[in-house]
Amino acid sequence: MTPGTLMRLRRGSHMWLRRGWFMRLRRGSHIRLRRGWFIAILVAMAVVPGPASAARPCTNRACQSAGMVRWSRPLPGAWVAQPGLAGTTPAQGDTYAALGGRIAAIGIGTTVFAYKSRSGSPVWDSSLAGFRAGSRIVSVRVWPGVVTVGVNVPGRQARTASTRHEVVLNGGTGRLIRSYPSAAFGGAVAADSARTVIVGSTAVTSYSNRTGAVLWSHPTGPAAQAWKVSGNDLYLTVSTGGYLSNGPVRALRKIFLRSGAQRLVRPPGRSFRGVLSRVFAGVAVFTDARGTIAYSAVTGRKLWRRVGAVPENADPHDGLLYLSDGSSLAGVDPETGRTQARVSGGSTTGTSGFYAVRDGVVLGLDQGAQGDAWGYGVAVGRVLWTNSDLHWPHYFVDLSGIGGSTSPRSGAILLAVCGQAGAPAGGGSPVCERPELVALNW
Repeated sequence: MTPGTLMRLRRGSHMWLRRGWFMRLRRGSHIRLRRGWFIAILVAMAVVPGPASAARPCTNRACQSAGMVRWSRPLPGAWVAQPGLAGTTPAQGDTYAALGGRIAAIGIGTTVFAYKSRSGSPVWDSSLAGFRAGSRIVSVRVWPGVVTVGVNVPGRQARTASTRHEVVLNGGTGRLIRSYPSAAFGGAVAADSARTVIVGSTAVTSYSNRTGAVLWSHPTGPAAQAWKVSGNDLYLTVSTGGYLSNGPVRALRKIFLRSGAQRLVRPPGRSFRGVLSRVFAGVAVFTDARGTIAYSAVTGRKLWRRVGAVPENADPHDGLLYLSDGSSLAGVDPETGRTQARVSGGSTTGTSGFYAVRDGVVLGLDQGAQGDAWGYGVAVGRVLWTNSDLHWPHYFVDLSGIGGSTSPRSGAILLAVCGQAGAPAGGGSPVCERPELVALNW
């Protein structure tokens, strides 16, 4: 299909459609969304503007509309307003956040702050005591009844490797429930009040949160493996050298997260090609230097290859896997690889970033002091809503694919924004004098 073209009413700068943050770390090319001259079309559209300031969220029924700020809360600590993709970030270190059905949580330093996801009312804050100096939060994930927090703990000596622990907090009170050992890029992949499943350094283990006892465990070998969660299943690669070696993936380990039941998925050939990027709708998606290769996650059979395209996101609502394909974004049938929807790009320049797809709507965020958020309907080919008051927006991510700014159950986007920027600090980025955590309806 051919999408409509975009024009923002408030200003005339061009808008790009970029890849998500994780893919941007791996490559530098951009997908651009061509702007046309359809002001009259946009005037006729049901575009819902944002409030005058993210600090003054809407308080009436219109707040339920997509693009409206649901709530905003001041953020503690020192923050800066950086140009480009970073946006509003702490002056030192990183932040991780997640949004669930009832709780929004953000980790800053070694403290976790929790808010009600519907109203933004503070629920609790929890300082993670007992960890060595220099420890820092490296992930936050919200589950039914609990919040899990990954904590990187430095070694006792300079040459000693750091370790990671996964802390389980009560979602209603912030009280510490348990702490489990974890892999550096592992952690909690499923959790609730009763149990937590952890990807550790040498095994995947399900623990009882009440007693700490092991409910089931599967050894994965000494080398760290790549993993992805799809529905109730965890998929791990079986590779002698692990994901850091770029060695052949001989099989996929498929583990049912509730019971621990396990089976191996082997390709008809010697190995899967590439690096495991996503598992979606029964299809395991790998990427290599040439592009995307899709295999059946049930039989291991190769389904299709797309040269020059890499996976960006997936939308369970329309059942499409989204790939960046040259200067466009293609929504493909995961079983066949055939293009079902396309957002074409052009050669213009601009400052807009693509971050996620939900229910057929692309989320875009403009960078910098004049940040906009917008929702682009793929099926209808036009902007459905926009909010022009999210300055210096920062989108939270978790490289594992769990957690971050969006949640299918919440219907909102969690962002850090700068309500007021001050003078640059030491010639660098402006100091953010009013950092805010914002929930935006999506």
